[in-house]
Amino acid sequence: MNARATFTRMEASTQQDWAAIVPEAMKMAATLPDRVLAHLKLLDGDHGGFPIDRYSHCLQTATLALKDGRDEEYVVCALLHDIGDTLGSYNHPDIAAAILKPFVSEENLWMVQHHGIFQGYNFFHHIGLDRNLRDQFKGHPHYQRAEEFIELYDNPAFDLQAETLPISHFEPMLRRLMAKPRQSIYKKAMAQPPAAAKV
Repeated sequence: MNARATFTRMEASTQQDWAAIVPEAMKMAATLPDRVLAHLKLLDGDHGGFPIDRYSHCLQTATLALKDGRDEEYVVCALLHDIGDTLGSYNHPDIAAAILKPFVSEENLWMVQHHGIFQGYNFFHHIGLDRNLRDQFKGHPHYQRAEEFIELYDNPAFDLQAETLPISHFEPMLRRLMAKPRQSIYKKAMAQPPAAAKV
């Protein structure tokens, strides 16, 4: 059995405690891609009234981006852009952005986090909302990127007849992207776990 910390309040934790915790956290982090893929798979068969299920939509969006020559980071963003649908009924882009944040550029993160508002241009007027909500971001440096993502990849990815590559095609990309975070308050600590305190 793995060593475990013994504190009952975080302030009472010791370096020896963290020497037990950090390696476990690193093991957990290493299996993040497995959990992300499993969560994405929850969208399989979930049509929600759409022409194709949400899983196929994610795969189709990523397929379109890949076929258009986008880099791996962008393609993974396309793949995961709607992963938050299961837990974020009212804010699914925020869920996807939170998952991707440690691993992607600022422009790709912004694109994912705001894609719901930009996609809204295509349907908000049918449900009593302002289709021009995206206009609040006019002049933002990543506005065009989000607009382009919708137009080229997210918007047309509801086609039963369109080419849709299987998840096995994208899994290696996702694993490479999530192998090493670009930014995280824990990045340094996870790179060099504390040595066990001498007793």
